[in-house]
Amino acid sequence: MVQHTSKYPRLEWRINEQLWQRGRNVLVFVALVSWLLAGVGALLNPNRFFESYLVGFLYAVSLPLGALFFVMVQYLTGSAWSVPMRRLAEHLMVSVGIGPLLFIPVLAGMHHLYEWSHAEVVARDHLLQHKAGYLNPQWFTIRAAIYFFVWIILATRIYSHSTRQDRTGALEHMHGASRWSAPGLLFTTVTVTLAAFDWIMSLNPHWYSTIFGVYFFAGAGWAFMAAWTWICLRLRDEGVLADVITVEHYHDLGKWMFALTVFWTYIAFSQYLLIWYANLPEETIFYKMRFEGSWKLWSALLLVGHFIVPFLTLISRPAKRNLKVLRVMATWILAIHFVDLYWLMMPNFHRSGVSLHWLDAVCLGAPLSLVALVFWFQLRKHALMPIGDPRFELGLEFHNV
Repeated sequence: MVQHTSKYPRLEWRINEQLWQRGRNVLVFVALVSWLLAGVGALLNPNRFFESYLVGFLYAVSLPLGALFFVMVQYLTGSAWSVPMRRLAEHLMVSVGIGPLLFIPVLAGMHHLYEWSHAEVVARDHLLQHKAGYLNPQWFTIRAAIYFFVWIILATRIYSHSTRQDRTGALEHMHGASRWSAPGLLFTTVTVTLAAFDWIMSLNPHWYSTIFGVYFFAGAGWAFMAAWTWICLRLRDEGVLADVITVEHYHDLGKWMFALTVFWTYIAFSQYLLIWYANLPEETIFYKMRFEGSWKLWSALLLVGHFIVPFLTLISRPAKRNLKVLRVMATWILAIHFVDLYWLMMPNFHRSGVSLHWLDAVCLGAPLSLVALVFWFQLRKHALMPIGDPRFELGLEFHNV
């Protein structure tokens, strides 16, 4: 069994029990309160509950999906810099396992959320009739099951190899995780793209964009990177891994947040430019809805918050090495990710303008708290770092050029 490396005998491998229990109690309280209030909201205003819950569900599931993609990239590239903190990403990645449970309210609200789920609507709409072979309740449910099956298999297999390597230190586990990651990147990219089409784009089945899946995936990766940074900094406040995850590692996290800011903006602008240039009514309807009423201000907030603020803040080297700046930006990005998802979905239900509701906060906290609980329980089961990885010490000594 691998206990620690001789060169770093003082590193902490397990989370403090008192800290873990305190975190568990907070998360359980948040989960109970948010789900109780969500239940009340579902009884009082079921339509608004389903709308708000869809946003919260997509937010919650986007974080482990971003983690899954990133962990697979790290294995395939053989990166050493991320190894000391990779286990935290793996804990978040495996929380995708609760996704099918969180998806149940979406299925329950299908007939309110998706107009193509009504046979009488399809019968009156020539375009929906052509899409009925794909957009129908049965096939929608089957595809969702396939998506979750793929994500859970990939996450659990890679996670198993990583945690087993803690005990044996065998190289076969590192190679095994890499072998799963190679096809895993392809399958994850395809399934996340299709899920974005199904769960978000089909809210307006008359509109389409071939780049939409990449748009959603870019946002998910961006939000995960912010969540990962925030988690590392929050644990640092409690003295956990404070001497292990150094400024050098945080510098690279800042680089990733900056890079994904630019990438998301590139994808978002590409989608807008192509639709603006073509000027086809079936495409421009998406932006027309979001440039009317108070949605125009929400769109401006998205532009400023999702691109200008993080771009100008993180562009310099000193900013990416300043932990206070990184904490602020990680929190900012997590908030703006919600603004983005809200902007993608809510105009389909409230076309006259932004209609904030207390259920928006409750239905974000409900699924997100369960994802956080799964993450927190995994944190207790295994070492805080992949101590059996042969690149572990190299990662601890990492320095930016």
